[in-house]
Amino acid sequence: MKKLGQLNTLRNQILIGFMLVMVIVLASVGYFMYGQVSVLLRNSAEKHIQQTAVQAMGKLDVLLGQIDTLTAQVATNASIQRLLTQEIAGKPIRFEERQSLQQEARKYEAYVTGIRALEMYSSDYRRLFPLDDISLESRVPKEWIGQADSGKGRLVWLGFDPQDANVVIAIRHIRLVDRSFIHAGYLVVHIEKSYFELTDAVAENENETREHMALFDGAGQEIFSDLAMDASEENILDHGGEAITVGNESYIAIEQQSKETGWKLAILTPVNYATAGISVLRTAILVSGAVGGLLFLVLSFILSTMITRPILNLIKAMRGARFGTLKTNPNTSSTMEINELNNTYNQMVDSLNELIEVVYQKEIIQSRTELKALQAQINPHFLFNTLEAFYWELDDKGEEDLAQIVVAMSGLFRYVINRTEDDEWVTIGDELDHAERYLRIMEMRMVDRLSWRIEAAEACRTVPVPKLLIQPLVENAILHGIEQRVGPGTVVLRAEPSSREGFTRVIITDDGPGMDAAAVESLQAFMKEGYVSGSKGTGVGVSNVERRLRLYYHAAGSGLDIQSEPGRGTSVTFEIPDRLERIGTNEDHLNCG
Repeated sequence: MKKLGQLNTLRNQILIGFMLVMVIVLASVGYFMYGQVSVLLRNSAEKHIQQTAVQAMGKLDVLLGQIDTLTAQVATNASIQRLLTQEIAGKPIRFEERQSLQQEARKYEAYVTGIRALEMYSSDYRRLFPLDDISLESRVPKEWIGQADSGKGRLVWLGFDPQDANVVIAIRHIRLVDRSFIHAGYLVVHIEKSYFELTDAVAENENETREHMALFDGAGQEIFSDLAMDASEENILDHGGEAITVGNESYIAIEQQSKETGWKLAILTPVNYATAGISVLRTAILVSGAVGGLLFLVLSFILSTMITRPILNLIKAMRGARFGTLKTNPNTSSTMEINELNNTYNQMVDSLNELIEVVYQKEIIQSRTELKALQAQINPHFLFNTLEAFYWELDDKGEEDLAQIVVAMSGLFRYVINRTEDDEWVTIGDELDHAERYLRIMEMRMVDRLSWRIEAAEACRTVPVPKLLIQPLVENAILHGIEQRVGPGTVVLRAEPSSREGFTRVIITDDGPGMDAAAVESLQAFMKEGYVSGSKGTGVGVSNVERRLRLYYHAAGSGLDIQSEPGRGTSVTFEIPDRLERIGTNEDHLNCG
C-alpha cells in the first residue's frame, strides 16, 4: 500500500489522465472512421459487383433478343406462311416444298453463330424439316409442347435438349398472319451452350477481382459457369447479397433474373476483394493510433516534468518549516502560474515570520479578552424586556399589527431561548402556539402571498411531544413550498387522532410546486444521512426532526412520511403515541437526557 501511495504523484496523474483522454479520443475517432469508411468501401464494392451483374445480364438479353428476332423472321417468312396456309387448308406439303422450307430456314441460321439447328413441325406434330418422319412428341416432352402452346406465339425457352446436354431448346408457335393468327405449327431452335458464355462482359475486371459467373435455367440447371466445379451442385442460387462458400473460398453472391426466360445469372466475387480496402483501413488506423499514442506519451512526460519540477522544489522549501523559521524559495520558473505560486509562498513566509514575533503577546491579550467577554454576555431577560418595551410603545401609538408581531416575536424567542428543567418536553398545544407565532411573523413578511390555518382537536393539544418538533416542518413548507410557488399559497397544520388507537397524527400540508417520485426518494435518503441540500438552506431542521422522532420514540413512532406530486403540493406526516408510558423503556432514557 505504501508503494502504491508513492506512485500516486502529480506526474503520474497527469500521464494517466492524458493517456486516458488520448485513448478515448483516438478510440472514438478510429471507431467512427472505421465504421463510416468501411461502409463506404463495402457499398462501393457491392455497387461495382451489381454493375457487373447488370452488364452481364444486358449481354444475355442481347443474345436472347437475337434468337427471338431470328425465329420471328423465320415464322413470318412469306414462303413459310404460304406453305403452312396450304397445309392448314388440307393440301399436304410435298417433299419438294419441304426442301424449299428447309432452304428458307437455312438462310437465317447464318445470322447467329450459336444456332445448331432449326426444326419446323406442323400443327399435328409432324416434322416438316429436317426431312424425316420424327414427330414433335418424340422429340421433346409433352409439357414443353404445352408451355409453347401457352406462349401464344412468343419464343419459349425450355431447357436442355433431352438428346444432347450441350444444346438448349426454345420453341415458338407459328401463326398465320393472313388467317387471323391461327396456329399453324412449331419452330424449334437448338442453341449451343457456348452461345451463352458471358465472360466478355466482365473481362475488364476479371484479372482484378477474380469474379466468377454462372447461368441457370428456370429449373436450376447450369447453362454456363466459369467455376472449377459444377455450379448447380454448389447450390449458389437464392443467396443474393450473402456470403457463401464455394470450394474453399468465400464469395459474395449477386443474382439477376431475366424477365424473358426466367433464367438466373449469379456473379460470385471473393470476399477478400470486397473487404480488401477495409483491411488496409484497419491497419492504417492501428498504426496511426500506435504512433499517436507513443508521441502523446513522450509529450505528456515532458509536459508533466515541466509542471511538477517547480512544485517539487516548492515542497522542499515548505518542509524546512519543520525545523524552525520558515525560509523563502529562491527558485523561479518560466511558467507564469508556477512562478506566481512561488511568489505567493514567499510572501506568505514573510508574513508568517512577522506574525510569529507577536504570537506570544497575542496569546496573553486573548486570554484577558475571553475573560471580559464572559462577563459581558447579554442576559436573555434583557432581550425579552426590550421587546416588551417595543410592544407597549407601539400599542400606545396605535400600531396594533406591529405590536402583535412584536408580541409574537417575543413569545417565539422566549419559547426557544428560555430553559427550565422540564424544558425538553412540551405539549402539542404548546408546539401549535409556537408555530402560530411563527406563521404570523411570516405572514407579515410575505404580505398576501401566505395564508394559513391550524386545525387541532382539543384532546390532541395535551399530547406530550419533544420541543421544537413541528415549527421546523412549517418553516420547510414555507421555504420550499410557498416561496417556490407563483402566486399566493396556503399552509395547513392539523393535529388529529390517528387510525391507530392511542396515537395522534400531525400533518403539515402546502400547495407549493411539489416534487416527483425521484426527488422524494432522494430527500428520504439524504434525511437518513442527517443533511438535506437545497436552494433555501441546508435542510438540517427536517433531518433533525426525523432523527429526534427515531431517537425518542423508536418503533412506537412513524418517522416522517412525505407525500408529494408535481404541481399538487407536499404533505409531511408523523404519528406519535398519546402517552409517554407507551414508549416503554424509552421514557427512562428521555428523563435521563
